[in-house]
Amino acid sequence: MLKYMFFINLINYNSFIWIIQYAFYTVIIKINGGNFVNMYKLLALDLDGTLLKNDKTISDKTFKAIEKARQKGVKVVLATGRPANGIKYYIDYLNLDSDDEFAITFNGSAVQTLKSGKLLFEKSLSGKDLKYLYKISRDFNVHIHAFDSTDYCITPVKNKFSELEANINRIALKEVDFDSYLDNDKIIKVLLVEEKEKLDYVEKNLPRHVYEKYSVMRSSPIFLEFLEPNTNKSTGIKYLSEILNIKREEIICMGDAGNDIHMIKYAGLGVAMENAFENVKLAADYVTKSNEEDGVAHVIEKFILNE
Repeated sequence: MLKYMFFINLINYNSFIWIIQYAFYTVIIKINGGNFVNMYKLLALDLDGTLLKNDKTISDKTFKAIEKARQKGVKVVLATGRPANGIKYYIDYLNLDSDDEFAITFNGSAVQTLKSGKLLFEKSLSGKDLKYLYKISRDFNVHIHAFDSTDYCITPVKNKFSELEANINRIALKEVDFDSYLDNDKIIKVLLVEEKEKLDYVEKNLPRHVYEKYSVMRSSPIFLEFLEPNTNKSTGIKYLSEILNIKREEIICMGDAGNDIHMIKYAGLGVAMENAFENVKLAADYVTKSNEEDGVAHVIEKFILNE
């Protein structure tokens, strides 16, 4: 039998709405003779700092919880800043290698099927944007890398931050001249990369028109990302949920970093990890345990499996 475990946070309107929804479903459960009715149909999971432990593995407990959620008919979707090649190992590990399964990649710039990699939705920047942001990187004296239509992570000067990106995603890092790109060449996303303190300064001092020209988000302390304007993880979530005929209030989104805020705010239940940035926690309806403490499994058990 469900117990009333939540108190209304009058400061957080989203939390208030979520509690009302939860109470409604509790009434439905009682009318249904105490049988649990799952109100969530889609679970969108960020990878790094959320689904993955610090060593980039998925715990057995989290794996089993995801399996149980899928058995209940919940669509589990990886929503990540990584390219598709960067999540292939986890797709296979979670048995999601099917064209009935989907991923949101490049922070919402793409939605694709997981077996064939067919693109259902894509938004991109251009070579002109790349050269413009390259100039900004030189103005602030920070490193830069990007993803184009190849399978490489590209950078004008190899550096430890770009090497880390390539290693995490299990792709090659290629040194190229950014000024050689044509204005209409396809660029998926661009990142300014540097130590946290230096990126903090860049983020605070970027000209206002840069924020108007691009979607700018902090995906980690050392990565500041630039996407096509009005593009973020919620863009991909919205597109995919409409295809699957899933309502906004039937979605759980979980994350830990600045690039997760939009989808956390969009979801029926937006969840931040205990290890999340403080602004992510403020945006969330619920704060779960950390990625090292099976925070994803905790949410699945509490809100999907009713355990």
